[in-house]
Amino acid sequence: MKETSFLTHNTRVLNDIRKLPVFEPFQEEELLNLLSMSKIRQYKPGEVIFNQGSADTWLYFLIYGKVRLVKDGKPVTMLESRGDVFGEMGAIDCAPRSASAVAHGETVCLASDIYYIEQLSGTEKLAFGYVIYRVLASVLAGRLRTTTSQLLGGRSLFGG
Repeated sequence: MKETSFLTHNTRVLNDIRKLPVFEPFQEEELLNLLSMSKIRQYKPGEVIFNQGSADTWLYFLIYGKVRLVKDGKPVTMLESRGDVFGEMGAIDCAPRSASAVAHGETVCLASDIYYIEQLSGTEKLAFGYVIYRVLASVLAGRLRTTTSQLLGGRSLFGG
């Protein structure tokens, strides 16, 4: 893995990130806060981004490439859209990772250590925390809808 240092006031990266739909709710200052707790990480094909069972507070945003999520050695899904979020469950509750993430081809991610939200203070902490957790809630709600639909095999909960 190749990795940048923490990003601070990097205009080029900020402009690229601003184009990703997942970051639409962020104001300029909030994006700068996110960059200050983030690194750009580049992975080679087959390189492990994180292992199932490991624990940390890093949250990942796919910039380009593909990421395969694997649980107990079995493929779960392939992330391939710019801005896809992964690693959110471990980042939120600091529990061991429920799956592994593996680069599928050359892959670049924005890796954000959300532990640093705790280092912010006052209204800055509240505002930024609100935005990041709203993004995560949206991601998790979308995944829950997809899982529910797959479990029901396209059937309605109400027999439709």
